[in-house]
Amino acid sequence: MTPLSELFKYFRFISEPESISEQEKAVLQKFLDQELQKREQRKMQHLMRMSGIKRIKLLSDFDWKFNPKVPRDKIMEYLGTDWLKKPGNLVLIGPAGVGKTHIATALCHDAIGKGRQTIFLSLFDLTAKMARAKNLYSLIDYYAKVPVFCLDELGYVIPTKEQADCIFQIISKRTEIATTIVTTNLLPSQWGKVFDTVTASAILDRLSMNGRFITFEGRSYRGGK
Repeated sequence: MTPLSELFKYFRFISEPESISEQEKAVLQKFLDQELQKREQRKMQHLMRMSGIKRIKLLSDFDWKFNPKVPRDKIMEYLGTDWLKKPGNLVLIGPAGVGKTHIATALCHDAIGKGRQTIFLSLFDLTAKMARAKNLYSLIDYYAKVPVFCLDELGYVIPTKEQADCIFQIISKRTEIATTIVTTNLLPSQWGKVFDTVTASAILDRLSMNGRFITFEGRSYRGGK
């Protein structure tokens, strides 16, 4: 239960808790606690709708035993950092089906649960939005300011030169300001297949700042158990 003094601050009461009777405090405490819970729930629902996450995936649902080569200790070590307050980039590398998207989605869901605005977007969907955008600068600015931005499935779509430049601008503007998560089937040395060499090098340089690159190996979860 949230202390009544904190509730008074949250709801911006002019008076102080000490100015009301104990009976009134008890009634007000219950009412304000319920209202606070409703507000937090509405906020989370709004953040989920805006996030682009199509299917909720949690870390608690991940089957670590199926694929022991997935580096659980490194994921948990990253979670143990203050990545939502002190931006820490994360690049998950590995073949299709080893759980990169599940982990990335779970991290984004964790961020939303802590009240952080989050966008989860595949490279395909991002390039499609860029192709339709009437104002690319506004789109770049929007994604550059989101506290947590996840770019999923880098490696399956080849953006145009203009789109690649926009992606660089988004990641560059986020450097040391907000957290960027990327999932990819390509090793960093292969990013030249998606971007030109100069752009690939510049993007990797930005992601390396306060960033971690974690490689997933092993069997595909989609292949069945």
